[in-house]
Amino acid sequence: MSMTKKTANTSKSSLNEAPQVESNWKRTFFLIWTGQAFSLLGSSLVQFALVWWLTQKTGSATVLAAATFVALLPSVFLGPFVGALVDRWNRRIVMIAADGMVALATAALVILFWLDIAQVWHVYVVLFVRSLTGTFHFPAMQASTSLMVPDKHLSRISGLNQALRGILNIAAPPLGALLIGLIPMAAVMAIDIVTAAIAILPLLFVSIPQPQQANPSEAVTPTTVLRDVAAGLKYVKAWPGLLGVIILAMLLNFVIAPSGTLMPLLVTKHLNGDAYLLGFMESAFGAGIIVGGIILAVWGGFKRRIITSMSGVIALGAGVLFLSAATKESLWLGLAAQGLMGFAIPFANGPLMAIMQSRVAPEMQGRVFTLLESGATAMMPLAMIIAGPVADALGIRTWYVIGGAACILIALGGLLVRPIMQIESNGHAEPVPQPVPEAI
Repeated sequence: MSMTKKTANTSKSSLNEAPQVESNWKRTFFLIWTGQAFSLLGSSLVQFALVWWLTQKTGSATVLAAATFVALLPSVFLGPFVGALVDRWNRRIVMIAADGMVALATAALVILFWLDIAQVWHVYVVLFVRSLTGTFHFPAMQASTSLMVPDKHLSRISGLNQALRGILNIAAPPLGALLIGLIPMAAVMAIDIVTAAIAILPLLFVSIPQPQQANPSEAVTPTTVLRDVAAGLKYVKAWPGLLGVIILAMLLNFVIAPSGTLMPLLVTKHLNGDAYLLGFMESAFGAGIIVGGIILAVWGGFKRRIITSMSGVIALGAGVLFLSAATKESLWLGLAAQGLMGFAIPFANGPLMAIMQSRVAPEMQGRVFTLLESGATAMMPLAMIIAGPVADALGIRTWYVIGGAACILIALGGLLVRPIMQIESNGHAEPVPQPVPEAI
């Protein structure tokens, strides 16, 4: 009931004040997008190479788990504060700085590997820096996309992004393995420096529109950042539909995340498979993402994006349930289930991103995207704390049944929550007034 006519008027005002999308948006956007695609490829290769190096050097599951934990820290604990900074700073500069820091951190590893003095803690530090820069880059790119791409094309762009990630899921591991066998680790690391430079280059020559700020000249201090974070939280709280979507995403990540982590055990213990079968399962997932992403990019989804997203979540849950039923005699079912899960991902995620890009006020998008990412990421270690003992006590298949069924029920529940279903028609939530700094 809080979304009244007053909110609609505010939304109209916000839209009028926001930078207008240029008619030649395709040239500018795809220049940036192509650069970022190369950067993602380099990052995927380096990520694979570093995980493999840690595995070969230590053979320790604890070391690998610690590496994963280190990579999650920035998003979980710094996300909300990063979002406030992204909303204040020039987003083009943020992306340039983020890609530049990735290049510098990787360059340090290149030197360490070249001198043959690289240690595990060196990798931890670089993984932390790379994750930290990603925490800045993701909301900056997502928020910038909404100001460069017409609203009607946002779902298609999200589908294209998902297809790209599917391609990388398939291509990066074997390519990384090939490169590791052919060239030294230092040279593999150096590839990421080149791809980061490719990402930076177009950003130096294009203009990215910025949302209007209430006090653009105000100094960035701990007080102003904390105030902006509080404003972002109030903004989300004041919009029941947006709050509902974020909670929905967190719940879904909680029940789905363990399915990927437990996959090696499912393959070895229940499908009687080896590393090759695990690779085929991951490839089927990636192929599903590509197909789903391409279809979404061409089709654009249902007129109501939230329906497309909830349909994708239901299909994702169905895939997890089918996976629980796969056996060594029905490997085809496991591969098909993985393909279905991958296919569902673009439809679940893409329209949701498009909704947030089109309906969240431009000056709030950095904070909202980081709140979403922080909340969803925080669910991953929590999910494993619960899923691990459940799988050990009741069997691995049990969690897949629980996760798949819960995923479907959460989506069906979302379809019954009115604020969530009306999130697109309500427009921008009413901005939370921020106090004017007192004169000293």
